[in-house]
Amino acid sequence: MKNSSESQDLLHRPPPETTTLPAGALSFLLQPLEWIRMLCRELNTSFVLGVMLVYGLSQGFTGSFFRVVTDFYWKDVQKVQPSAVQMYIGFYYIPWILKPVWGILTDMFPVRGYRRRPYFILAGVLGASTALTISMEGKLSIPVALLCLVGMAAGVAIADVTIDACIAKNSIEKPNLAPDLQSLCSFVSSVGALIGYSSSGILVHLFGSQGALGLMAIPPVFLVLLGFAIFERKTNHPRENRAVGEKVREAVFGMGRTIRCPEVWKPSLFMFLSIALSLSTHEGQFYWYTDPKAGPAFSQGFVGIIYAIGAIASIIGVLIYHKLLKNHPFRSLIFYSQLLYSASGMLDLIFILRWNLKLGIPDYIFVILEECVSRVISRIRWMPMIVLSTRLCPAGIEGTFFALLMCIDSLGSLGSKTGGGVLLNLFHVTRTDFRNLWLVVFIRNLLRLVTVALVFLVPYTTQLDALLPSKLLNGNNGSDVESLKLVSMKQVEVDETL
Repeated sequence: MKNSSESQDLLHRPPPETTTLPAGALSFLLQPLEWIRMLCRELNTSFVLGVMLVYGLSQGFTGSFFRVVTDFYWKDVQKVQPSAVQMYIGFYYIPWILKPVWGILTDMFPVRGYRRRPYFILAGVLGASTALTISMEGKLSIPVALLCLVGMAAGVAIADVTIDACIAKNSIEKPNLAPDLQSLCSFVSSVGALIGYSSSGILVHLFGSQGALGLMAIPPVFLVLLGFAIFERKTNHPRENRAVGEKVREAVFGMGRTIRCPEVWKPSLFMFLSIALSLSTHEGQFYWYTDPKAGPAFSQGFVGIIYAIGAIASIIGVLIYHKLLKNHPFRSLIFYSQLLYSASGMLDLIFILRWNLKLGIPDYIFVILEECVSRVISRIRWMPMIVLSTRLCPAGIEGTFFALLMCIDSLGSLGSKTGGGVLLNLFHVTRTDFRNLWLVVFIRNLLRLVTVALVFLVPYTTQLDALLPSKLLNGNNGSDVESLKLVSMKQVEVDETL
C-alpha cells in the first residue's frame, strides 16, 4: 500500500519549477514577436516586412559587415595610418548628409510615373556595382577605393529614405506607436548587425578583406527586388508634373518654418552636439586591438566576435528601453543615459592602460564586458532621441523633414569622425605608436560629460505628448508621403489593369 500511494504521489506531483522560465523572463524574450504582431495589426503587414528588410538586411547586416571589413581593408590592403582612416570614414557620411535631397527626389520627382520603385532599384544597382568594383579591380588608388565605399554607403542611404518617410508619417498619425516602430527598427537592425559581425571576421580570414567586400553585393540585390515588389500606382498627371517646382519650394519653406520653431531647433541642436562632441577614436583603438606588440593582438575572428556580442547587447538595450523606459520623459531619460554614456567610456581608458590585467581580468573577458556595457547604454541613449526626431516632423513633409533631422545627426557623426582623426593626428597616434592613445580617449570622455550640461535643450515631456504647435502638426507643408505596400507581382498586375 505504501508503494502504491508513493506511485500515486509521483503521478500527481507537478513538474519541477526549475524546468520552466519565469513568466516575466519569457515575456521579455517574446517581446519582439509581440511588437511585430501588434504593428501588423495596427498598420500594414507588408509595411512591417519592408521595415524589417531595409533595417535588418540593408542597414543592420550591411552596416556591421562593412564596418569590420573596411577596417581591415584600410589597415591590410591600403596600409594607411589610423588618423587618415578616421578622416576617410567621415566621407561615408556624405550620402547620409544628403538625405534631404534623396527625400525630395523620391517625394517629388517620379521616374516614368513612379516615385518609389526606381529609387529602390537605383540604390540596389549602385550598392552592388561599387561592391563588385572594389573587390575585383585589384588594389585601387585611395581616391577610387574611397569613392566605391561612399557609393556603397549611398545605396543604403537612398533605400533608407523611403522607409523613414513612412515611419515618420505613421508616427505622426499614430503617436502611441512611435516607440514601438523605433523599437522594431532598432531590434531588427541589431539582429542584422549580430549576423554581420559574427560572419565578418571569419570571412575576412577566409577571403581577405577585399574578397569579403565582394560579398556585400548580395544585400543590394534584395533592394532591387524590393523595388519591383512595391505596390505603387503610376501617376499620369501632367499638371502635377508642372507643379513640381512649386512643391519643392513649399517643402523647403515648410522645413525652414519648422526648424525655426524653438520646439524643434533646440532638441535638434542637442542631438547634433551630443554626437559631434563624442569624438570617435574607433580607428586608433582598432589598430591597437590588433597590434601584436603594444596591444592585445586580437585576431580577425575575435574582432568579429567582440562586435557580434556587442550587437546582442544592443538588442538587450532595445528590450530594456521598450519594456521599462519608453514612457519616461525625454529630458530625464537622456540626462541619465548621457551620464552613463560618459562613465562607460572610462572602461576604454582602463583597457588601454592595461589596468584590467592588474585586477586579474584577462583582455578577452574585459573587452567583451566593455563592449556589452557601452552598447546597452548607447542604445538606451539613442532610442529616445530617434523617437524625439519622429515626433518633430510636421504634417505633409514628414519624410523630407525626418531626412533633414537625420542629416543633422550625420553632420554630427562627420564632425565626430573628423574631430577624432584630428585628435589622433595631434597626439601622434600611428600604426605602431599608441603611447598617447589613452590621452585621446580621456579627452573624448570629458567631452561626453560636457554634453550633460546641454540637456536643458531637450523638452521635458513624455514620449507620447504632442511636441509641435497645432499649425505645424495639422498644416499642409507639401506633398503627402504615401505608405509602402509590398504585394506579389500578380497583385500588381491586377491593380494596374483596373
